[in-house]
Amino acid sequence: MARIVLVMHAPLASAFAECARHVLGNKPNLVVFDVKPEEPPELLAPQLASLLTNADQDGVLILCDIFGATPFNIAQKALKLAAEQGTQGHVVTGANLCMVLKALADQNKTPDDLCECARLGALKGIVTAD
Repeated sequence: MARIVLVMHAPLASAFAECARHVLGNKPNLVVFDVKPEEPPELLAPQLASLLTNADQDGVLILCDIFGATPFNIAQKALKLAAEQGTQGHVVTGANLCMVLKALADQNKTPDDLCECARLGALKGIVTAD
């Protein structure tokens, strides 16, 4: 099972995790990594990398809120560090609740397939409803 990690501006990762719990009715199997403005980014990538490396997982999918923002940059660096330890994974940006829920629903897929399922889940959740 792939590890799903939410890396976002605080408190968004925690809020998405709580919403997922509300919708799914149970505690979701994911890691929350809220990036607070007062935390030095250069210290966070190694912390996150340690959460990404785990022998009993089938890779990681990191979901971030904004491409190019601090949480994304931390996630990119952390995934590179984790890859040196043999962890496979992807970083996807533009996360919305539909993306998080789809990733949780398809958590048994390979990291490559899970990445695409999550991306498509996000797109399907964007609807003009007038």
